[in-house]
Amino acid sequence: MGAQPEGSAGRGPAVVTRRALRTTLSACASFFVCLYALDRPVAATYALFAAVSMAALSHIPGTGRQRAAVMVKATPTAWVLLTIGTYLAIRTWSAVVGMLLIGFFLAFVAAAGPRAAGAAPGLQLLYILPCFPPYAPDTLLERLAGATFGLLLLVLAEAFVLPEEPGPTYRRLAAAAADTAARCVAELGRAPYTLSAASVEEARAAGESLRPFRVDEADRPAGPGLRDRALSHGGLAARTLLARLVNLPPPPPPPGPVPMEQEPEVLTAVGRAVAETAALLDGSAGRTEAADALRRVREQAVTSAARQAPTTAGRGRRRAALLEVADAAVALTTAAELAVRGRRARVPDDVDSGRFWYARQLAPRLWWHRLAGHAGPRSVYFQNAVRISLALAAARTIAGVDSLPHGFWAMLAVLSLTRTTASQTRATVRVAITGTLLGALVTGVLLALIGGHTTIYAIALPFVMLTAFRVGPVRGVGWAQGMFTLVVAFVFAQLAPVTWQLAEVRILDVIIGSLIGVVFGVLAWPRGAQRELHRAVALLLATEADTVERTTAVVVEGGPGHVPDDRPLQHALTMAESAFAQHQSEPRTTEDPKTDWQAAMMSGHHVLWGSRRLFVRGGPAVGPANSARLDRRAAGVATRMRAAADRAGAGPDETDPQGAPLPSGGSATDEPPGVSSPRFFAALAWLDSLNVDVDRMTASPHLPSRSGPNGSAGPNGPAAGPSAPA
Repeated sequence: MGAQPEGSAGRGPAVVTRRALRTTLSACASFFVCLYALDRPVAATYALFAAVSMAALSHIPGTGRQRAAVMVKATPTAWVLLTIGTYLAIRTWSAVVGMLLIGFFLAFVAAAGPRAAGAAPGLQLLYILPCFPPYAPDTLLERLAGATFGLLLLVLAEAFVLPEEPGPTYRRLAAAAADTAARCVAELGRAPYTLSAASVEEARAAGESLRPFRVDEADRPAGPGLRDRALSHGGLAARTLLARLVNLPPPPPPPGPVPMEQEPEVLTAVGRAVAETAALLDGSAGRTEAADALRRVREQAVTSAARQAPTTAGRGRRRAALLEVADAAVALTTAAELAVRGRRARVPDDVDSGRFWYARQLAPRLWWHRLAGHAGPRSVYFQNAVRISLALAAARTIAGVDSLPHGFWAMLAVLSLTRTTASQTRATVRVAITGTLLGALVTGVLLALIGGHTTIYAIALPFVMLTAFRVGPVRGVGWAQGMFTLVVAFVFAQLAPVTWQLAEVRILDVIIGSLIGVVFGVLAWPRGAQRELHRAVALLLATEADTVERTTAVVVEGGPGHVPDDRPLQHALTMAESAFAQHQSEPRTTEDPKTDWQAAMMSGHHVLWGSRRLFVRGGPAVGPANSARLDRRAAGVATRMRAAADRAGAGPDETDPQGAPLPSGGSATDEPPGVSSPRFFAALAWLDSLNVDVDRMTASPHLPSRSGPNGSAGPNGPAAGPSAPA
C-alpha cells in the first residue's frame, strides 16, 4: 500500500506510530471478535478491511479526533458502496460499469477539499472488495455488520488512543490577524501616522500565518460549504487589510491640503470593527454593532468623496487608500460573521452580491457549484478522476475475464500505486514490485514453515500489522508493499487453508495492477498538473489583461456604478489554483525560473476584486489628460500580462517566446497625475500594484515556492482583494 502524502503534520515518526497502533488495535480486535468469538468469517473479513481501508489506505488529514469525525460522516457512504458492490458482483460487466462510475465520482470529489480527497481511496476499496465473486447478496447484512464494527472500533481508537494536541485552527489564526490589524489601525491614528518597523513586521507575520500551506490540511478552509468558503474569504480579507495598512500613505504634510474630514472617523470605525471581529472569531464575544457602524461610515465616505471637487495627487492617493482599507475591513467583518454563524448570520442588503454570492446559497447548490466548476478536461481533479476510474475498470475487467485469483489485490495495487504523472507512477511501480517480490519471498517461506497452524498466524498478526503500518509510511512504498504482503497472507491463512502459492498469487496481482497503472498513467494526461499549470496560468493572465483594459475604459468614461460580469476571470482563477495545488505535490521534472506561480495566483485575486471595486463605485469621467495617463498605464500593464501569459504558455520544455525582458508598464512616478477624482487615483494605485505583481511573477531567477493555491507574498506583497472561493 502506497505511502502518499498526508497533512503537513502527518508524516512524523511519532504521528505514524500512533496511527499504526490505532489501525492495528481496531483491525485486529474486530477481526478476532468476528472470527473467533462469533464464528463469522465474512464479517471478520469486512471488519478488518474496513478499518484498514479508512486508516491506512485513506489519507485523511488531521489529529485522531478530526480523522474520526470524517470517518463517522463517511460511514453511510461506506454502507451504500458495500451494498452496490454486493449486487453488481452478479456479472463482470456490471461490476466494471459500477467501478467506472463509482471510481470516477469518488476521485472527483477530491475537488471538495483535502478531507474528502483523503477519504476517497478507502471508500474505493469498500466497493472493490464486495464487487468480486462470489455473488452472495444473502451475506449483505453480515458484510455491513462487520464493516460497521470495524469502523466503530477505528473511530473509537482514533478519538481516544494516544490523542494528539490540535494545532491552531485557521479561525484562531484569522482572529489573531484581525487583532493585529486593530493594533495597527490604532497606531496609524497617532502621529507620525505611519507604522513602526516592529508593527510592520508583526503585520507581515500575521499575514504569513494565514497562507494555507502553513496550516495543516485538516484545518484549511477548503471545503465547498458556507462556513469554509466564508473562513477562506475572511483569511484573504485579513491579509488584504494588513497589506493596505502597511502601505497606507501618511497625510500630506503642511502646507499641503488638510486631511479629508472623514479620515479619523474611517480609521476609528475600522479599528473598532476589526477588534470586534477578532473577538467574534476567537469566541470571546458575539457583538457585530461595530461592523454595522463601519458599513455606514464607509458608505458616507464614498458618497462624500464622490461629491467633493477633484483633488491633488497626494490627497487623492490618501483618500483612495483609506477607502481601500475600509473596503477590506468590511469584507473581513462580513466574512467572519458568515464563518462563525453560518446561515444564522445577518447579511445586510447592501452586501456585494458578487463577492459574497455564496451567503444565501443552500449546501447542495454550493457543492454543485464547486463540482460543476471542475467538470471539464482542463481541471486536474477531472483528469485524476478519469485516470483512476479507467485504470480500476480495466483491472476489474482483467480480473473478471481471466478469473484472476484474489483479483482485488490487482485493483488495490492500481489504487495505491497510480500517481498523477506517468514518471512518478513508473518510479513508484519499480520500487513497489521490488518490495512485493521480497515480501512474497519471505511470505512463501513462512507459509511453508508454519503450514496450517492458525494460532501462530493469529498471534503474529498484530505484530506484523503494527510493523507494516509503522515502517511503510516512513520507509517508502517498497517497504509498504512488502510488509502488506505479509499482512494479507497472515489474514487469509486464518480464513482458509493456504500454501506458499498464495505469495505467488500476490506477486502476479501486484504486477498486473502496477502495469495497468503505468499504462493509464501514460495514456491519460501523463504530465499531471505540470503542463496543465502552464496552460491554466497563461489563460488566467490573458483574462486578467482583458479585465484590466475593460475596467480602465469604464473608469475613463465615467458613469454610474454597476456589478461587472467577471465569471470568466473567476473560472480561470479556479482552474489555475487547482492545478497549482496539485503541482505542489508532484515531483519536479524541471526547474522553471521564469514564473512565480504563487504571484500569478495572487495577481488573479488582485485583478478580480480591484476591478469589481472600480466598477461598483461609479464616478465622473477623469478628463482628457488623466484619461491618456490611465490608458497608457493600463495598456502597459495589459501588454506585460499578455507577454507573461506567452511565457507561461510556452511550457517547461518549450522555447520561451519572450526571451527578452518584458515591456515596461510605467511607474507611479512617471507623468505625475494632475487634479482628478478619487476613482482615478484608486484605478492608478490598482494598476501600479499590478505592475508589481507582474514583476514578481517574472523575476528571474525565482523558483516557484512551495505554497498552497491561495498563498501570497504576505502583507508586503500585492494587496490582492479577497476572493469568494470557488
